[in-house]
Amino acid sequence: MKAVLRWLGLVVLALVALQLFFVLRIAAMVVVNPQSTTFQRSEAWTLLSGTGHVPWRQQWVPYAEISDHLKRAVIASEDDGFVNHDGVDWNAIEKAWERNAKAEAQATKALARAPDRPQRAPKIRGGSTITQQLAKNLLLSGERTLLRKGQEFVLTLALEQLLSKERILEIYLNNVEWGEGVFGAEAAAQHYFRKSAGKLGPAEAARLAVMLPAPKRFEKAPGSAYLAGRTRTILGRMGSAELP
Repeated sequence: MKAVLRWLGLVVLALVALQLFFVLRIAAMVVVNPQSTTFQRSEAWTLLSGTGHVPWRQQWVPYAEISDHLKRAVIASEDDGFVNHDGVDWNAIEKAWERNAKAEAQATKALARAPDRPQRAPKIRGGSTITQQLAKNLLLSGERTLLRKGQEFVLTLALEQLLSKERILEIYLNNVEWGEGVFGAEAAAQHYFRKSAGKLGPAEAARLAVMLPAPKRFEKAPGSAYLAGRTRTILGRMGSAELP
């Protein structure tokens, strides 16, 4: 029994130490720009393993030097309540659950009607905020488990408590993936439009924002009808997007 208790104590101690490590990393980001994220390092390893080289484009630019159009477009597309929520948008999560349940029900009905016909897997939508996405990409692996989701929630709260909304958005925009080996707003603006992130116009910003859920796919299909249509939608929403 003592051995079991000692083992449980060590596990708890390790978990506490891990949380402290994460919190200290986040606290340092108040003044220190992160050099890379866990997601970026994973992508670099994938590229190196697959091609033998790592085509990498990334350049940090301060918040003030990123186009307000891009900030508004990303908020409108990814997290329209960014300025007002505490890191988690419970309404968005509820709506995502409802959409996913509806999609799964439709897939089940389609399978029942035509069991021999190949079925497309239902599209699963998330309700993650910009802060949650940043927490996941900064410090966590890509695995999808309840334990990792719980850790993401803890890190999201830490980010919101220790960093300003402006700083969270600044770090997000400088590290988010916008194509294969393309990370951050400056690299994306140069890669797709041959201009700096500060000079992006509304339509260009909206197009980049729409790419975020699947940047590699849209990088290979720039003429996508969905991309064009969704860009128009985000353009219409940008005027009401509130900046930190």
